[in-house]
Amino acid sequence: MKRLTDKIAIITGAGRGIGLAGARAFVREGAKVVIAEVNDDLGRQAEAALRAAGGEATFVPTDVANSASVQALMRRTNELYGGLHVLYNNASVFLNRQDGPVTELAEETWARVLAVNLHSIFLCCKYGIPLMATSGGGSIINTGSSASVMGIPGCDAYTATKGATVSLTRSMAVEYGKKGIRVNCICPAGIATEMVKASSLDDPAFDAAYFFKRAPLGRLGEPEEVANLAVFLASDESSYVTGAILRADGGTTVTPIS
Repeated sequence: MKRLTDKIAIITGAGRGIGLAGARAFVREGAKVVIAEVNDDLGRQAEAALRAAGGEATFVPTDVANSASVQALMRRTNELYGGLHVLYNNASVFLNRQDGPVTELAEETWARVLAVNLHSIFLCCKYGIPLMATSGGGSIINTGSSASVMGIPGCDAYTATKGATVSLTRSMAVEYGKKGIRVNCICPAGIATEMVKASSLDDPAFDAAYFFKRAPLGRLGEPEEVANLAVFLASDESSYVTGAILRADGGTTVTPIS
């Protein structure tokens, strides 16, 4: 039997990058996947690609920072599949050349990054957990970052959201464990996605050697490598894992800077 057979999953920001890789992996393992994506073109393309590959997937247009949109997402998921077992809070933004030190950070940028990266987790969990509980429990997977566990200059809004995501993961794991809901967090470092390329590698001020080449594995990660970890956390193989902060970073965050 496939590892996610009969499981119903929502993946936010699943139109590209890590979210799309996760959706591919989930349907390959037998899950029914709801693609919660704000970009209509990306959402439709992802749905078509997953269905063409033989998967069960449905695109539901969603602004994860908007309460009404998230509530509609949960209603639609229940209408489509009759429950929810996995909530993968993957959607995130990194606003290069807008994010920065707090003294130079526009209030609008701060608010936007918090809305997408942190408020979205609150909304999706607030309205998703009741559906998950009535479905018999399940797994929430939050997305942190290397910035959750180490200091990275020049992106204080992003860092604040990712640090808060780790703390929220732990508190929800304690709060909802008795309801059969596990809550864990994946913390990637540099993953070869369009967002990383646009936010970092295309920035002449970004020092890739500083962040990646000194790490034990000495390279960027691939979206599929994060997706494999998400499949484990979504599956019953991780039935005794909750409150865990799992780093998928090639050793970046444990490498001393010399």
